Amino acid sequence: MSQVEAIRARALEGVAHGFLGRRGGVSTGILAGLNVGTGSADDPALIAENRRRATDAVIPGGRLATVFQVHSPDAVAVIEPFEERLRPHADALVTDRPGLALGILTADCAPVLLADREAGVVGAAHAGWKGAIGGVTDSTIALMETLGARRERIAAAVGPCIARASYEVDSGFFRRFAETDPANERFFADGKPGHFQFDLEAYVAHRLAAAGIRTVETLGLDTYSDESRFYSFRRATHRGEPDYGRQIAIIGIN
Repeated sequence: MSQVEAIRARALEGVAHGFLGRRGGVSTGILAGLNVGTGSADDPALIAENRRRATDAVIPGGRLATVFQVHSPDAVAVIEPFEERLRPHADALVTDRPGLALGILTADCAPVLLADREAGVVGAAHAGWKGAIGGVTDSTIALMETLGARRERIAAAVGPCIARASYEVDSGFFRRFAETDPANERFFADGKPGHFQFDLEAYVAHRLAAAGIRTVETLGLDTYSDESRFYSFRRATHRGEPDYGRQIAIIGIN
């Protein structure tokens, strides 16, 4: 049995956190590994065991809280884990309660973990392109401030996500970002005719810095190209596979 791999960020040193991939889980087949996605066709018992392992790798005995992710800019404050059927539709969570493990699921989108150590406030955001351009990280920071955080003290890390070399988009996608802010063109490289390569990680890091976050770390890990380590929606789609796994990023207060 392989050990659960929890990838840490130097920017969040001293904070209970981890970016989990697919290593160390009990799922099999095309979902082999630490699949935590209830939206997959995986056995619910295996998903539950994977979630337990992932949580214990970051906050032993912690209580995992997740939301129903919808690629929105919305963030919610968490006091205790939500019942499965009552999970709010949102894409970020924040808390100041010890023992909670805030979890964000991804399969190419960017997981963002944030912490104000002094205030004892943490946050986790799911930043796909829709959420990123919509301001999900801005919403997370603002909600952390309502719990006593100060953005000049917040440190953030952008975890494993699809890299620019793997993320081909069309001209309509490019125009959407360029029309929002012409400076966004710098996050695109020329691809084949009529297409571009989008740097989601760099764009998310830019949004964090623009919001006043002084410490931002990017891990530079590509979910698409590293099959042994990460799940990838786009890779599964390109292969015509019927399902795909999801990995989780977790942060909490010990």
